[in-house]
Amino acid sequence: MSDSSYLSYLVVAWMAYFIAVASPGPAVVALINTSMTRGRKAGVAFATGIMAGSLVWATLSAIGLAAVIATYAELLIIIRIAGGLYLLYLAYKAFRAASSANDATMAQVSTTTESLGRLYFKGFLLHVTNPKAIFVWISMVSLALPVGAPTSVMVIFILGCQLIGLITLNLMALMFSASAVVRGYGKARRYIEGAMGAFFAFAGLKLLLLRA
Repeated sequence: MSDSSYLSYLVVAWMAYFIAVASPGPAVVALINTSMTRGRKAGVAFATGIMAGSLVWATLSAIGLAAVIATYAELLIIIRIAGGLYLLYLAYKAFRAASSANDATMAQVSTTTESLGRLYFKGFLLHVTNPKAIFVWISMVSLALPVGAPTSVMVIFILGCQLIGLITLNLMALMFSASAVVRGYGKARRYIEGAMGAFFAFAGLKLLLLRA
């Protein structure tokens, strides 16, 4: 088989990956919040960090992450606990913001300067501690690669996924940092932060209480 003969597998897997990236989850919710409160550049930095974390899981999946997890199940438990605790930390921050006065919080957002590098790392950390991302990539690799597929097809698949993810998440960052969206956020900030806090708390507890 030539590399082009795997195109049908790749297209199906890329479509599945796009759905996975665009679906609501901790990373997407955090990206939306970052874009609305910190602006376009912050959202783009956070999105880039998410995709860097995705590249880590993609690479590990390509070299046989499923076999490693089967051998060292404790590794997945550690990742799950770390991810759950980090989500609970995000929930705490969201609830604290929701409980404060509108004017004070918006003033703090406008004057606080968080480096793009730090925002990048926060996006990376959120995604690399998400056990769901591990299984998404393992399933994506299985979907994209039939038995006997060469390494070049895997490289093409991962690069395609990175491009799809970067475009999708950066478009989200641009959309949710638009002035109209930011104004709407200012009016409904406490409700939005409260809802995000509830989401992060639910996701974090779900990870921590998940049976091994």
